[in-house]
Amino acid sequence: MVKFALGAMALLIWAAPAGTGEPVEWALNATAIEACSCPMFCQCYFNTSPAAHHGHGGQEDHFCRFNMGYKINQGHYGATSLDGAKFWITGDLGPDYSQGQTDWAVVTFDQSMTPAQRDALVPILGKLFPVQWKSLTTAEGVVDTWTIGKDSAHATLDGGKTAEIKLTRYPGMTDDPIVIKNLKYWAAPRNDGFVLFPNQLQAYRVGEKAFEFKNSNGFLITVDLSSEDFPAEQPAGGK
Repeated sequence: MVKFALGAMALLIWAAPAGTGEPVEWALNATAIEACSCPMFCQCYFNTSPAAHHGHGGQEDHFCRFNMGYKINQGHYGATSLDGAKFWITGDLGPDYSQGQTDWAVVTFDQSMTPAQRDALVPILGKLFPVQWKSLTTAEGVVDTWTIGKDSAHATLDGGKTAEIKLTRYPGMTDDPIVIKNLKYWAAPRNDGFVLFPNQLQAYRVGEKAFEFKNSNGFLITVDLSSEDFPAEQPAGGK
């Protein structure tokens, strides 16, 4: 994995690329293979702080360390197509995000994405994840495994050397998957439900923030959003 900056974005900023300031029409439909350190199911979708974890000496620590392997089904930003692009987000929400403050994240673009696609994805991610990260960086890597089957899902970043997610479908009363409906995913106005797939493994394997968790939260989800869902702010005076 190679960390890098895109032009003026030494740190990824949730903002539109520099231009005329005119609104840009965009849309995104994407599916995530996702896992985190929270017990099944992740309480972060119902609470303002993550689950407690007990460390050395019985000390309680709250965090939500996660991996999200995304594949864009259909998407565009203006004339720039995002169809088929893959990206990965790793991070930690921190102990308390009630004020929209989160700890750290690394957004890794698949190396096949063009600079135009990377720039186009940035403002869309800002709408999907409308929080302020204490540390937010970008990187380039290879999302070389991204597969979803009836009973399992698997995603790797750089062959698993950087990150990996392995999920197994949670058994229900029938052969159908267990799906949580009518629950909001971040700021996406639409999703097809959280399909419960607890992780066998979810790991981030580089640097001082590396982590690994087994048998904790995991799910599959497809989100849908567009510029029509986020009307441009009116200028001062309401004109």
